[in-house]
Amino acid sequence: MRLFYCDQLEIPLPEGHKFPLRKYRLLRDLLTADGIFALEPAPPAHAATIGLAHDRAYVESFLSGTIDPRVMRRIGFPWSEGLVRRTLASAGGTLAATDDALRDGFGGTLAGGTHHAFRSEGAGFCVFNDVAVAVYFSRSRGKRLRVAVVDLDVHQGDGTAAFFEGDPDVLTVSLHGANNFPSRKQRSAIDVELPDGTGDADYLKALETVLPRVWAFRPEVVFYLSGVDALESDVLGRLSLTAEGLRARDRMVIEGVHARSIPLVITLGGGYSNPIELTAESHANTFRVAAEVFMGR
Repeated sequence: MRLFYCDQLEIPLPEGHKFPLRKYRLLRDLLTADGIFALEPAPPAHAATIGLAHDRAYVESFLSGTIDPRVMRRIGFPWSEGLVRRTLASAGGTLAATDDALRDGFGGTLAGGTHHAFRSEGAGFCVFNDVAVAVYFSRSRGKRLRVAVVDLDVHQGDGTAAFFEGDPDVLTVSLHGANNFPSRKQRSAIDVELPDGTGDADYLKALETVLPRVWAFRPEVVFYLSGVDALESDVLGRLSLTAEGLRARDRMVIEGVHARSIPLVITLGGGYSNPIELTAESHANTFRVAAEVFMGR
């Protein structure tokens, strides 16, 4: 089993910026020390591939640096060539992980999960929607698969929901904080809104009621956005899950997929704990659970 990473590509950010850039290298270091996975740099996605899902003018303006500064403010990053390289690699990691999953049953990336990006604009630290790009790229190669997107980031996957609203071949699922970003929610196929302070028991019960609907859809590939911002220690999450609760969440999804022999792609999502080491550890636990289920490790 291999995982793709792009943390070696730095994004220049101003002092005090709230994006948790350090968690990505911390996560790779943890998984490298485990010695379970083969870790490889993510190949950059091509502009033409991104353009299969996103508005071409938007793609070109971002890549060339001519993008409207107001759009960049909504995204939350200052534009830079480093951001362009990192963004393309993040999308490329999901593309490569999707190829692995469709060939071998499992693929993973230590980035991605950029679910706030819409067709013609980004938001919330998301420039391009990596899952949408992977789905559209697969279709461009003649594979119109039934896809389930199980988004367990604490923030609604609004961009992904908008991309696939009304698409009969894509089931979008989002369990998220009712009172959290974005303030204006989109319509996923399945939305579960959770009150502030939701803990392990209520969260897992909600997930347990949703997963049978995912399996009933009979997906041919599952994208699992494994954000860990539902942790009680997360400064942006507003929920109250423990690390053990997140591991139980991961196991429910991963064992369910594996038992049904459905190809699985795991991407990251949000995570803003203080200290950030708690976020990195919970992200690592997601992939450790995958190794236990898929490899018996």
